[in-house]
Amino acid sequence: MSDTPQNPFEQMLKQAQEMAKAMNPGLENFSPKGFEALWPTMPKEVMEMMFGNTVNKDGLDAKTRLLLTLAGLTCQGAQADAAIRQTVRHALEAGAKKQEIVEAIGQMSVFAGIPAMTRALELAQEAMGENKDEDQ
Repeated sequence: MSDTPQNPFEQMLKQAQEMAKAMNPGLENFSPKGFEALWPTMPKEVMEMMFGNTVNKDGLDAKTRLLLTLAGLTCQGAQADAAIRQTVRHALEAGAKKQEIVEAIGQMSVFAGIPAMTRALELAQEAMGENKDEDQ
C-alpha cells in the first residue's frame, strides 16, 4: 500500500504540512485552538458598551445579541468552530445561562438541521466545559 493519501483534500493537506515543515518547523505543530486562546473574553461591561443597549437604551442587551449571533452561526451550518466557542464564552460572561445557550442552538435545528445543531452543541459544550463554575 502507498503512503500517499487517495483523497485530493488529504493530498493537499499533506502537501501543505510538508511545505510548512520545510519553511518553518514551528508551523508543523500549529494549533488553531492555541491561536483562539489568544483572544480573551470581554468583560460584560465592555460588551454592553460596544454591543449592548448603552447607545440604544431600548435596544437589545449584549446577552440577547450574543444568543442571536449563536443562532446565526448555527444556521450557517456550525462551521465556524472558533467563532461559536468564542460567542458561547462571551454569552456566559454577558449573563446567559447554559440552558439558554442550549435552547438558542436547539431552536435552530428547525432551520439549520440536526447535524448543524449537533455540531454547534458539541462546540458549545467544549466552551462551557472551560467554565465549570457557571450556572446550569
